[in-house]
Amino acid sequence: MSVIAEIIDTLENKVGKLILKIQNLEKNNQELHIELAKSAQIIQSQQTEIEALKSQYETLKIANSLLGSDENKRDTKLKINSLIREIDYCIAQLSD
Repeated sequence: MSVIAEIIDTLENKVGKLILKIQNLEKNNQELHIELAKSAQIIQSQQTEIEALKSQYETLKIANSLLGSDENKRDTKLKINSLIREIDYCIAQLSD
């Protein structure tokens, strides 16, 4: 009978250790989920910031070209032509 009791005690100890490991792993998993959510939030805000900086960069390129810089003149001319076409279209719509 004592052999069976020892086996049961050993099993209880092992089951107890496994339960502790599972609890630790679940806690670790929750912490990792939280960290992942924070990282995703940071990435989203950085992507938004990148888009804003790209927009500012394009605006600065156009402004620089308008100030006489030879760089990006073609892009500036295309943008001005596009704006003129839009203005002409609006004037045509108002005339009708």
